[in-house]
Formats: sequence, C-alpha cells, structure tokens
Amino acid sequence: MTIREAARNNAEWCDLVCRTHQAPGTFTGRAWTNPTRTPLLYPDAVTLSPEATAADVLDHIDQGSGASVKDSFAALDLPGFDVLFEAEWIYHPTPGGTPGAAATGDPIAWEVVDDAATLRDWEQACFAGGVTDLFLPGLLAEAKLLCGRIEGDIVCGSALNASGRVVGVSNVYASGCDIDAAWSGTLALAADLFPGRPLVGYETDPEDAMKHGFTTIGPLRVWLKP
Repeated sequence: MTIREAARNNAEWCDLVCRTHQAPGTFTGRAWTNPTRTPLLYPDAVTLSPEATAADVLDHIDQGSGASVKDSFAALDLPGFDVLFEAEWIYHPTPGGTPGAAATGDPIAWEVVDDAATLRDWEQACFAGGVTDLFLPGLLAEAKLLCGRIEGDIVCGSALNASGRVVGVSNVYASGCDIDAAWSGTLALAADLFPGRPLVGYETDPEDAMKHGFTTIGPLRVWLKP
C-alpha cells in the first residue's frame, strides 16, 4: 500500500463533495486543485505525488484568507500559510468482522444512507448540528454513507468511497455510543459492500483506528492561509 493511493482516494472524495456543490476540481499527475473556494472543512488542493511543488498547488487555487492545502507527503513549504494540523495516513487490509455494540451493550442496527432525509439526520449527528448542507444527496450515488442506530436514533456513522483498488474511510463518528462500536461496524459493512478491498484514510490521532487493525503508513500536513 502506498501513500499515493491513499492521497488519490482522498482527493477523489474531496472532488466528489465539491462536485455536489457544483464546483469540481482538476486532477494532474501531481495534485488535485480547485480554483473555486471549496466547501467548509474541505481543502482547495491535495498533493498526489511527493514531487509536487508549491507552484503545483498555489498557482491553481484562490490564495486568499481561508485557503487550505492537504500536503499528502508532509513535504511542502508554503509561504504565507500556517500548519493547521498534522495527521497520519492509515491502512487496513481486507476487513471483516461483525458490527459492534454501544458501551451500554445495546446492539447497533447498521444501514446505508439512501435518502435525503436520512442524510440530513446523519449530518446532524456527525457534526452535532454545527454544520448543515455540507453533504448533499448527490453523494449517495457515488459513495456509501453508513448509519448506526439504537432504537431508531442515529448514534454513529462513517463514509466510504471507492477508487482504484482501495476504499477510503472518513467521518467516523460516535454521538451516542462508544467510538469502538463505530469502527467495528464500519469495518464489517465495508467488508460486505467492498469485499476483498483494503481501507485507507487519515486520522490526527490514529489510536482508535489502530485498535481495529489499521496501521500508519506515513504523515500528512494541512496548511491554512490566515
């Protein structure tokens, strides 16, 4: 497994989110970039190669305040930008297992989000009401958003997007259960939905993911223009 594959998968997820907002980006061999300011929480550029330079990203984005760059190989020096956070790419071989239970022992009923109303509820649970209309229904045609419920209430979830030979996992959250149940359920559904395909993603603190068989494969850095 290479960081290039993880970075490409993540860039394709970012592009999908942007396309649902009618703002697609552009792929080159070295970077994905978007000349239009991207939706909240999403970068304006993602490097796809360790050979990417500052010019490969900065020349193709709006460099105004709030611009951000995902430096997938932690290799860039971006004048005028500050490091927003550092993280680790994570990798899991072909997953398996069964969905977990909440800390209370209650079983979690997992499903794939397939309608706009459930997507709104999923987003509400994911961001505790602090973000709205980031994930739009167009996502559901190209990605799998997973939803875990206890007695009908959404208590955890995650997002999966497939590209190449890998599946990206992101937005793993627990709003009414233990985070371990969110990870175990995500892995179990990923095995059912994408049999035989490894998972990639990134975490600022990979400890929870590593409890479930993930390993770290290299650092990344996100830059922000003040």
